[in-house]
Amino acid sequence: MVATGELDADVVVIGAGVVGLAVAARLARERSAVVIERREGPALETSAHNSQVVHAGIYYPTGSRKHLLCVAGNRALYAWCSERGVPAARTGKLVAALTEEELPALEGVWEQAAANGVPGMGRLSAEGARALEPAVPCRAALHSESSGVVDAGAFARSLEGEARSRGALLAYRHELRGAARVAGGFVLEAADPDGEAHELRCAALVNAAGHGAPLVARAAGYPLDGGAGVPAFRQRVNKGRYYDVVDASLARRVSRHVYPVPAGGGGMDGYLARAGGLGVHLTVDLDGGLHLGPDTEWLEEGAALDYRALDDRREAFLAAGRRLLPELGAEGIAPGQVGYRPKLHGPGEPAADFLIWGDRGYVHLGGIESPGLTASLAIAEEVASLLA
Repeated sequence: MVATGELDADVVVIGAGVVGLAVAARLARERSAVVIERREGPALETSAHNSQVVHAGIYYPTGSRKHLLCVAGNRALYAWCSERGVPAARTGKLVAALTEEELPALEGVWEQAAANGVPGMGRLSAEGARALEPAVPCRAALHSESSGVVDAGAFARSLEGEARSRGALLAYRHELRGAARVAGGFVLEAADPDGEAHELRCAALVNAAGHGAPLVARAAGYPLDGGAGVPAFRQRVNKGRYYDVVDASLARRVSRHVYPVPAGGGGMDGYLARAGGLGVHLTVDLDGGLHLGPDTEWLEEGAALDYRALDDRREAFLAAGRRLLPELGAEGIAPGQVGYRPKLHGPGEPAADFLIWGDRGYVHLGGIESPGLTASLAIAEEVASLLA
């Protein structure tokens, strides 16, 4: 039995991505907290390989966690960044219908955004859209004023600093090897950078390990396929590549994110199930850069995550990019970053919501893909409520 006086920490958080750090910063207000992270610093995997977009909550099923936590997280993130000097900007976003045939799909996006209560949404005619983004051949568009971009690295460091200031300990280059539930909490085994094992006792365990979340759940004794009141924890990996627009004169002509409307009909759920993402789109960054992506590719279970940027999708990206920017030349793009989405569903299956599940001091965060960055502070509040 773990007596209260024998605890090394009230709560241990596994994973120091933006979500794990947000959880640690929130919980450290009231509890002693330790973060265990196998990498050498904060936010070096999924949190560091994405478009850094601040999402508005447009596309997600009404009432889902992705919807509710994205809308709440959007407000919280901008306020956090303003208070702490973290670079962020409400750039806005266009959802663009590029042909007459896409207008019904654009109407579907409008209806979803209205159902979700997304603030700052407006309709634009072709002329109105061209006034904002002259290089994009819109037939009509929606304008999302609350969409934007954040410096994800600076945001992560601010969360880390907040957690540390409240007494949290961060153990980088430490890897969880085992987790046993005992009376009153958990006994964890973690290996340090030299491979030496250490025991850590805590009352609560938060699994924010991203792609590694299923392995942590299994170490804690949960079956990956669930059962008897336990959800399925198994995840799939979906790869996304980016290309950077290196035609500087063209890149300077785009000042906000531009997304095509969902293709193929069948509603948002059907589109996300087929595609695994929102399609190749244009995103701006805080330094004036312009990026195309990400695309989607489902990986086999257990496939290695290779972050090398290869020039193997140039023609596909040029085709997608020229729909949005007809002036894009063959040498106007170069390979950009590569990211990996942790998903709770596979190809052709209904798009899954975030999994935020608690059981006697254990909290599992599964499938935290987009809009996880935007929703991170709101996710942290939900974790705090589960452990209250």
